[in-house]
Amino acid sequence: MQRRSFILKSGIIGAAALTAPHLIFAQDEETEYSVYELMGQADIELYGKDINLRKEAYEAFKKMKVAAYSAGIDLKIVSSYRNFRRQEGIWERKYIKYTDNQNLKPLDAIEKIIEYSTIPGTSRHHWGTDIDIIDGYQKTNGDVLVPSKFEEGGPFKELKKWMDENANDFGFHLVYTNDKKRRGFKYEPWHYSYAPISKPMLEQFRGKNIMRLIQEQELLGSEHFTAGFLRSYIVNNILDINPDLL
Repeated sequence: MQRRSFILKSGIIGAAALTAPHLIFAQDEETEYSVYELMGQADIELYGKDINLRKEAYEAFKKMKVAAYSAGIDLKIVSSYRNFRRQEGIWERKYIKYTDNQNLKPLDAIEKIIEYSTIPGTSRHHWGTDIDIIDGYQKTNGDVLVPSKFEEGGPFKELKKWMDENANDFGFHLVYTNDKKRRGFKYEPWHYSYAPISKPMLEQFRGKNIMRLIQEQELLGSEHFTAGFLRSYIVNNILDINPDLL
């Protein structure tokens, strides 16, 4: 077990056997998650070296990883839990890159960022339930989290096929699908979420005043977060996901 600590920011409101297919997981609906947990600003227990998930998600991932080995696939996590500070670092690095280095206007930079990256405090990676994965057996150059690498001819094609056929049996679901009608974040064939925990966490998160929570953060470019932009972001980027995760 590993433990990650985070200093709270002021101003915030205070598995189953491998042989059993199509498993049904009971959702942890009775657990109450604080705003701090939902926004990545709490101290939570994380399990597994280089895995860093909540215990139930960690146990399910281990079973899925063993099952994938039998198909010649090494499920390797590229990213899992990220706290608020780390997400803020990603946001700031991209904002500076787009505004200073590429001379984009602030609003254009923000739109560019939210093609793939979340506003700090709203990332599913704050929850200890979500993972970005690749096949560790496959060798590739450059950025590994590129959609084309999961398609026909790409190094992770077999991984994607195996996950399509098996991931749901272990409670993991693709978050940002390639459904042409879906809005918000672009297609991410590498991003999976452990539904038995993430579904009740999302349900509780959407019951908060998300707009106000975002507005209370001091982020680069946040002065450009209009009410209209935030409403669109919540509807499209937070909620327009795989229906299996709602």
